[in-house]
Amino acid sequence: MKTRWTIMAVAMTLVVGAFWASEVAAQKTKGKSRAASTKQLMKGIVQPNCAGCGGALKTGPADDAAWETLATQAAVLNELSYVLMDDGRCPDGVWAGATKQLREGTAAVLEAVGKKDVEAARAAFKTATGSCAACHKAHKT
Repeated sequence: MKTRWTIMAVAMTLVVGAFWASEVAAQKTKGKSRAASTKQLMKGIVQPNCAGCGGALKTGPADDAAWETLATQAAVLNELSYVLMDDGRCPDGVWAGATKQLREGTAAVLEAVGKKDVEAARAAFKTATGSCAACHKAHKT
């Protein structure tokens, strides 16, 4: 009788664990109620804005319009750090830490852009892109 209860307890633990693991996997690929998948957010928002920031910071913005574009791209990435935490997308502490680092790095880029300080913007952007590496190491599919 005791063995039967042990087997049932182990089976229930496995079922709950499998359900929880599938929920975590679902959360990192799509939110609970919004239409965009995480992959679509990365491809449609993160990649083009990150590439734009990186390109602008290679040589430095040439004029006020280029500084404004850089500020917009950094602001969009900053905003996305919040979106990536909403709607049940965050599966763990790695994800949460990476979004916080993205938020802080892009806020620092915006601060540097306000001062038209290319070197500070480059350093801040390196922090922001470091968040991508940390999260992708754990979660990129």
